[in-house]
Amino acid sequence: MALKLLQVMAPIAAETNVRKIAEQEGVISFYKECETDDEHVVFSLLTDSSHRQALIDSLQELTALSPRFRINILPVDTTIPAAGSTSTADTREELKAKMAQGAHLDFNYLLLTFLSTLVALIGLLQDNIAVVIGAMVIAPFLGPNLAFAFATSLGNRSLMVEAFKTGTIGVGFGCLIGVLFGFFWGSVPASEELLARTTIGLDGVALAVASGVAGVLSLTSGLSMTLVGVMVAVAILPPAATFGFMAGAGELKLAYGALLMVSVNIVCVNLSGLMVFLAKGIKPRRWFERRMAKPFVLGGIVVWSVLLVILVVAIRNPLL
Repeated sequence: MALKLLQVMAPIAAETNVRKIAEQEGVISFYKECETDDEHVVFSLLTDSSHRQALIDSLQELTALSPRFRINILPVDTTIPAAGSTSTADTREELKAKMAQGAHLDFNYLLLTFLSTLVALIGLLQDNIAVVIGAMVIAPFLGPNLAFAFATSLGNRSLMVEAFKTGTIGVGFGCLIGVLFGFFWGSVPASEELLARTTIGLDGVALAVASGVAGVLSLTSGLSMTLVGVMVAVAILPPAATFGFMAGAGELKLAYGALLMVSVNIVCVNLSGLMVFLAKGIKPRRWFERRMAKPFVLGGIVVWSVLLVILVVAIRNPLL
């Protein structure tokens, strides 16, 4: 959404500063709404995406003036007469709120993981691609993977830990369900869809990279991520379920192939996601925060790149 309304609550004494910032950052319209009974005032600033991030960064410099200082970001469907750019890019703060929600581990996340894995296994065993696609629509694996890449670009350790924990538990839970399925099923059915997830080539690497890039571009542009979530689920859910099933059925060689596929996909999604966040200029607001984030960014690039090289070597040398 190109236009958004910022509601700023600040001390009355800060009115001059708020007006000056609004003028400097190209606010479309600015007006003073009301004064509260505790010497604070509410301002409304209509903004477009081209100036919003710089405006919010400048306004946040006033937070030390009052513990009640607050910025609310509200969507605006349209304004008359028309104003602003057509870009729908979200700010760093809006992205952080989305990422925190996607990285949250709760009952709904586990339930969606259980249901999507269950449906995916049924589709794989029946060799029914339509059922597999249906499973990927409800798979919740997009959130934690993009949240980890986003947190790495900002050096946000707490969000990194939460995203890593949520993603690991989700994939591990899916694999465990597959193990139980494979153990009780006892044999590998003649399913092309199932067996297709036990081998991976460089085309699979390209798919995972495309999924990560598409996910971040959709996220940062403010567009719907439903279809992109399906792409990430394509890369992670079916091979994870297949790995568990093959391991439970005792087919360790086929399980290794599926594990290799899911590992490559997770690494590529995170590496490509991190690189796109950096290319889009996602970084901390203050200079010392950017300095503290630098080791996380460089470390993330190095670790994911080394893991990718190791996995590519394993793909090219299947006997290893």
